[in-house]
Amino acid sequence: MAIDSLVGRTPTVRLERVVPEGGAEIWLKLEGMNPAGSIKDRTALAMVLDAEKRGVLRPGDEIVEPTSGNTGIGLAQVAAARGYRLTLCLPSSMSIERKRTLAAYGARLHLTDPERRMLAAIEEAERRSAETGAFYPNQFANAANPRIHYETTGPELWRSMEGRIDAFVYGSGTGGTIS
Repeated sequence: MAIDSLVGRTPTVRLERVVPEGGAEIWLKLEGMNPAGSIKDRTALAMVLDAEKRGVLRPGDEIVEPTSGNTGIGLAQVAAARGYRLTLCLPSSMSIERKRTLAAYGARLHLTDPERRMLAAIEEAERRSAETGAFYPNQFANAANPRIHYETTGPELWRSMEGRIDAFVYGSGTGGTIS
């Protein structure tokens, strides 16, 4: 599949004008250069490939997942490329731009109570999966999430930095990246 070869192998660049000359070196791994625009493309692809390998996801199946954004966008991209139906459960308070992006990939959106935030989305995805038999990747507990970063993101970063890493800073969501 073409999408497989497009995810990952993102560049690492040095920020040259952020700190004074002779100060710390700050480098960025540009995960926004993944096809759907975030590090969650890796997670989405990894969860789908793992499910296919285990035989729990077959051509034409449905995937259902709760999301507040980037994992859903990554899954929508992968589902569209690999021929899966996708239903995403998300709080109705998510931005119209995010909803439009998800729908543009062909995802069906089920909007949940914004007062209950992700809890309502998770409960709805679990309910729908149980009722329909749809594959539920569960990004929050799926071992493929941290594994893909151990197998790809970490080694890419280490190689590009030639092992010279004194500190690592990242934005936390599910915790998969740092695991």
